[in-house]
Amino acid sequence: MNTGSLLAIYMPLFILFFIIFPQQRAVQKAVLLKIRKRKGVVWMTNELIMKYIGKKCLVSTGTFGTNVKGIIIAANENWLEVETKKGNELINAEFIQSIKIV
Repeated sequence: MNTGSLLAIYMPLFILFFIIFPQQRAVQKAVLLKIRKRKGVVWMTNELIMKYIGKKCLVSTGTFGTNVKGIIIAANENWLEVETKKGNELINAEFIQSIKIV
């Protein structure tokens, strides 16, 4: 193989892996940081969840997430343990959008 054909094969791959992909990751990180730093956004904390321990609640994790209906057992670090009909489920508190008492 001559140099021209090797250059034609490997140069687009080099550009793709070393220039385009890292730039896309940097843009995604910047957008996520901007969303997290928005004013008025309150993260779900354990102190808020502690009020609902022992009560039957509906926990929503968003439009594409799941809705879990059950009794909240415990809240440790960023995890919420819910007792449902099927068994115990763990939910990451960072993804909880709403908790409703049923």
